[in-house]
Amino acid sequence: MKQGVIERFRAFLPVTDQTPVVTLLEGSTPLLNAPRLSKELGLPETAVWLKFEGMNPTGSFKDRGMTVAVSKAVEEGAKAVVCASTGNTAASASAYAARAGLRCVVLLPDGQVAAGKLAQSLIHGAEVLAVAGNFDRALELAQQAAKELGLALVNSVNPYRLEGQKTAAFEVVEALGRPPDYQFMPVGNAGNITAYWTGYREVATRQGLGLPKMMGWQAWGAAPLVLGKPVARPSTVATAIRIGTPATWLGAMRAKDESGGTIARVKDAEILSAYRRLARLEGVFCEPSSAAGIAGLVRASREGLFSQADRTELRIVCVLTGHGLKDPETPKTLPHKWKRVPADFPALKRALKTR
Repeated sequence: MKQGVIERFRAFLPVTDQTPVVTLLEGSTPLLNAPRLSKELGLPETAVWLKFEGMNPTGSFKDRGMTVAVSKAVEEGAKAVVCASTGNTAASASAYAARAGLRCVVLLPDGQVAAGKLAQSLIHGAEVLAVAGNFDRALELAQQAAKELGLALVNSVNPYRLEGQKTAAFEVVEALGRPPDYQFMPVGNAGNITAYWTGYREVATRQGLGLPKMMGWQAWGAAPLVLGKPVARPSTVATAIRIGTPATWLGAMRAKDESGGTIARVKDAEILSAYRRLARLEGVFCEPSSAAGIAGLVRASREGLFSQADRTELRIVCVLTGHGLKDPETPKTLPHKWKRVPADFPALKRALKTR
């Protein structure tokens, strides 16, 4: 029977026998080989792998951390949780709060959240408040509400969140038999790259294994880590990483520096191109922000990053943080080939011959 991440990795998480486990059986997400993408990039078919976190219960990687954060909140006697979110944290928090019987308060930047994510928060019964400002301001308000109103804050500044999220690194090592050589991933609030690096370091310490180079990618108009300063008005089609002041700034830079990796930025056009390419080459539908890592991989490959690598043994993991159904509107904005046909077979034959 499938277990959630707390039961699977209990020995490596800050829980005890007294911790009430609030779970939706998150984790154990697939690590998919991407042979067609690998080939298109001039790499062996076994080079690129996709950690598809969109297969978590609420459709994103946030569930890994939320099970630990909400379980600890219940253990500590909390009656309500609060979060600020660009959508995925809100969806996850509202689901796990419902599972635990807790009140959930969600602060969203007004008009900046994808429809699929907003729908999840609403259906789980969260109290959704649209803040007239960006994510960074919403987080400030959530932190103030937690402090002054006694709510449990479940954003990634809560250390339990990152403890849960590090379990994805454990799963990658389990699936590959070793850490990858490179890990490409989107970076928004920077908690996830920090959590993965923590997980890989723990595995390396326990098993004497090597460490991957952490390759983080931000959107061009929301790249404070690249610019070295906050972005007052972050802008990108990738709403999940539309963040101007990452809460886990130092952790992300530590992951980059200690791993010998990079944090760079890609343009929205590159993100959308990678988003479509992944769906059409590999049949994997991720949300646009997830494709930032794929866009980074495409750019790095073109720039010759892997030219000197031992290609037969090369392993590259791309983290896809959320499912494409989180953002059902973006595909409608892209050009697609489709046409109407009469409801008869001769018309269908004509249409197929002209394709």
